[in-house]
Amino acid sequence: QVQLVESGGGLVQAGGSLRLSCIASGRASQRTFSSYVMSWFRQAPGKEREFVAGISQSSSSTVYVDSVKGRFTISRDNAKNTVALQMNSLKPEDTAVYYCAAGGLLFSSSVKPSYWGQGTQVTVSS
Repeated sequence: QVQLVESGGGLVQAGGSLRLSCIASGRASQRTFSSYVMSWFRQAPGKEREFVAGISQSSSSTVYVDSVKGRFTISRDNAKNTVALQMNSLKPEDTAVYYCAAGGLLFSSSVKPSYWGQGTQVTVSS
């Protein structure tokens, strides 16, 4: 089992920035982390979970939902089993619980991640 733990969420004013981090742990996590596509999803109250950003195993490719492109940046450090999401120019509509996820395919939304974190709350005030 791979355990994913997010951190860095909080309350921020519109236009501000936050950096979310996710660390993988558990049995064989160091051995297998580099083999997973890593992604960030978010879910606002009353809405379905939405893909936000993804990054390939070697960091050679990244994908973003249109609404965050140019504002958010995903990165990973395979040596430390971590993935991060730098969020700039935050808007109230970015308010959601953000989830770290491991697995799936970067360019195929029909293939879902295998592991999920517990989520971290991001609230953007007007």
